[in-house]
Amino acid sequence: MSSDLKLASVRFKDTGKMYYFSTNLDLKVGDNVIVETARGVEFGELIDELKDIEDFNLNTELKKVVRKASKEDINQYNQNQEEAREALKICSEIIERRKLNMHLTNCEFTLDRSKVIFMYTADNRVDFRDLLKELAVVFRCRIELRQIGPRDKAKIVGGIGVCGLPLCCTRIMSEFNGVSINMAKNQMLAINIEKISGNCGRLLCCLKYEDDLYTEAKKKYPRIGSTVRYEKNPAKVIGYNIISDQIKLDVAGNIMFVHLDEIEAAPKTNRDNNVSSTTEPPRDEETNKKPRKGRYKENQKNSEQKQNRKSRAKALNKNK
Repeated sequence: MSSDLKLASVRFKDTGKMYYFSTNLDLKVGDNVIVETARGVEFGELIDELKDIEDFNLNTELKKVVRKASKEDINQYNQNQEEAREALKICSEIIERRKLNMHLTNCEFTLDRSKVIFMYTADNRVDFRDLLKELAVVFRCRIELRQIGPRDKAKIVGGIGVCGLPLCCTRIMSEFNGVSINMAKNQMLAINIEKISGNCGRLLCCLKYEDDLYTEAKKKYPRIGSTVRYEKNPAKVIGYNIISDQIKLDVAGNIMFVHLDEIEAAPKTNRDNNVSSTTEPPRDEETNKKPRKGRYKENQKNSEQKQNRKSRAKALNKNK
């Protein structure tokens, strides 16, 4: 043992989230450890080398690793896994008998069997007070019913994705990242919700993987709607295929795909240089400034008012 506390990275499932604990035990990667969490005493695995706590600015005090798992602990953990499957069947039968609108996905025992946790999904709020009472009589321990979302359900249940491989959430993802419809638009995918959704019914997590790459790759492409030159003719950019480095052009009504290297930037026009293509209006000789917009109409209106005043003045003189 070492007298100095080390930082231990512990995970409770193969693709679960990593949690930090402190320890002064001599542990190595892959060792099974017993730790105490908010849920109770649990069985976990060390997934990274021990680190010095001084290297991390931790605002809270970490719980300690209780001990390195013994053979008895490993046997107890395996037995709990088997009994959890049986508990799931029993709870499912009770739910079906009581006709509750909820679907069980998983069941877990803490290592000391002081608590059993049932995870479920439901569309609406469920009143399971009577269910808790019956489960407490059957299992004679603390019961926790935890509602989870569709992504967590897919992570627990597993399955095969549209790529033909096991779901990423069951293999490599420890936690879920935010995925938005703008990522699909950035990758120029057809916004067909059924095709860009995963087994959980939410947007594919893999949209997040390539979003930054598409954003960086699109910087070398001309903006959609801009004008370029192809074979010395002006062409309008209406789309592109980043995978094949091709641009979709509208050349005088003809739609075609050409390679990015085959186009040229369109020459700058007077409009691009902020120069008006019309004849510049004459400047005022005294101020050497352009006449204000609408100056001619204002002068014309003033001259008409003066003429009207003169006419009224002449009419008054005649009456006198």
